[in-house]
Amino acid sequence: MMTLRQFALRPRDIPTATVWYLTDLAEARGKQELYTRQSPQRLKVLREHALIESAVSSNRIEGVEVAQDRIRTLVFGKPLLRDRAEEEVRGYRDALKLIHEKGGELPLHVDTVLRLHRLVRGEIGDAGQFREKACEIIETLPGGGRRVRFRALEAGEVPGAMRELFEAGQNCIEDRWVHPLAALAALNLDFLCIHPFRDGNGRVSRLLLLLQCYHLGYEVGRYISLERLIEENKDRYYETLELSSQRWHQGKHDPWPYVNYLLFILKSAYREFEDRLGQIKAPRGAKTELVIAAIEKAGGPFRVGDLQQACPGVSIDLIRRVLKQLRSAGRVKCLRLGANAEWEKTRSRGELGNT
Repeated sequence: MMTLRQFALRPRDIPTATVWYLTDLAEARGKQELYTRQSPQRLKVLREHALIESAVSSNRIEGVEVAQDRIRTLVFGKPLLRDRAEEEVRGYRDALKLIHEKGGELPLHVDTVLRLHRLVRGEIGDAGQFREKACEIIETLPGGGRRVRFRALEAGEVPGAMRELFEAGQNCIEDRWVHPLAALAALNLDFLCIHPFRDGNGRVSRLLLLLQCYHLGYEVGRYISLERLIEENKDRYYETLELSSQRWHQGKHDPWPYVNYLLFILKSAYREFEDRLGQIKAPRGAKTELVIAAIEKAGGPFRVGDLQQACPGVSIDLIRRVLKQLRSAGRVKCLRLGANAEWEKTRSRGELGNT
């Protein structure tokens, strides 16, 4: 709520970078309806792919991982769960489905956050309950030492701070203290600084981001995983969060590094969405396009396992078939055979799909 308190004072200067992000995102939102009228099959595959990536990436950021061959079954099937990690991935899937189905109808409220936390934590233990003890965010240094990166609010202050957070967030939107997307990022920053739960704060913050986007009419998270983009830019996430949380308790912090980071994530999502749907390409399966897009993003040699991780909803047989087709066309080459075979592009980014 400290960031929203700052914004209530009507900040005089908004960084130039923020203005550019807001301008670009307004343009992207204007094109959103045009793109979502395109190929239903492509959109269906993108929705499924985003659901898988979001459930996997948001948990993986927190060190929760599941076997590669279990991912699609966990997200779309009803298997018996083998361990705690699978429970948390399934729970995040359930929370995503709730947000995707309810969208802007699901209120931005304390009760909603508690409900999302219950799902994320698999509805066991302290799921859906605010923490009862003090909390320090500890960073492990390269040399093995440790330091306190941030001290969250005292446990007794959490319920009141959470109520104030959503009241201030609503007032910020209604009274136009700042642009709604800046308000979205401010609320997200304040949520992380309050750190209301013993565990699961990061995952709930990402769900909250998706829900806020729906409320503002930015629906790119339905088709492109915001969580996966955050994971790909994880170092920047932690860096900007630390920068913007310094002196947060005193209300003298600088929120703009983290605000700009979230705007960058949204802009990246829209750019990827437009890349996928904004051009008329030669007819091919939507899953094949996902594999080609993953190969295009590879910065150097890659393996089949890398493509599996980038395309968790795509079978290994299809990945191998695409590689074979691209090699026959001279677009990729195999550097090393065997179980750990490595591949490399022979064309620059953006040319793999050309015929």
